[in-house]
Amino acid sequence: MASERIRIGIDLGGTKIEAIALGEGGEELARRRVATPRRDYEKTLGVIVKLVEGIEGELKARGSVGIGIPGMISPATGLIKNANSTVLISHALDKDLRQALGREIRIANDANCFAISEAVDGAAAGAEVVFGVIVGTGTGGGIVVRGKVLTGPNAIAGEWGHNPLPWPRAEELPGPDCYCGKKGCIETFLSGPGMARDYLKTTGKSLDPAEIVTLASHGEEAAAACLDRYEDRMARGLAHVINILDPTIIVLGGGMSNIQRLYTNVPKLWGRYVFSDYVDTRLVPPRHGESSGVRGAAWLWPLR
Repeated sequence: MASERIRIGIDLGGTKIEAIALGEGGEELARRRVATPRRDYEKTLGVIVKLVEGIEGELKARGSVGIGIPGMISPATGLIKNANSTVLISHALDKDLRQALGREIRIANDANCFAISEAVDGAAAGAEVVFGVIVGTGTGGGIVVRGKVLTGPNAIAGEWGHNPLPWPRAEELPGPDCYCGKKGCIETFLSGPGMARDYLKTTGKSLDPAEIVTLASHGEEAAAACLDRYEDRMARGLAHVINILDPTIIVLGGGMSNIQRLYTNVPKLWGRYVFSDYVDTRLVPPRHGESSGVRGAAWLWPLR
């Protein structure tokens, strides 16, 4: 095979595993997607190996391999922790894949992959400090500073979803139970299930976020009030990040990022919470959409 002139990215999700190959300029050369084996770690390893080998055979080139996962490697043990794909937990995924593929690999949290993708050639290209937010079934975040992912000594940089909702109202306390064992985490309010729970609490009706947004656009008062609360909570949550990180751009990803009014309304609200007389930080949608995670995994390696 040719020398390493391509980057291969793997997005290891709970239901699907996607692979992509990028050329020198970030152009897509190949893409494959398969179902994630259910509760089988060894089969998951085998699927990843086949995806890499298949792409390299198709392109007749050997590539670097980066992998995005819904979790992280513990600096203390070297094993996967905090993964909602529980089959990965307590495994040395990087070492196992290094042995199976016969090369070094890089693994990062999927939110970090999203952030690096949008920082390199996406909606935040060229920005000095980028905060990438994933708001979907959960709420995560990744930080990129001058083109490099910030992970931290505990490998939890950017995990804003498991901080308490800032400046809580009386009716928001103590907050919903979170799977992390605490109450009132930002994730419990800003995730898709969090919005659905809020609407159910006030109306007794069970709807998904897309249905709530549609009802709000048609003037349904309860849906409109639910969205108003959601936007104010997101403004508070992101203001907390701005006060600490002062990012140039915040990029929203995940299913909730499809709510277009967020990009106008949230910045109008966060100024009342940010410790500054003005806020230049921009809130933008992703350029690469659902492909940001897999592209970011590929960008974990520089071309040689």
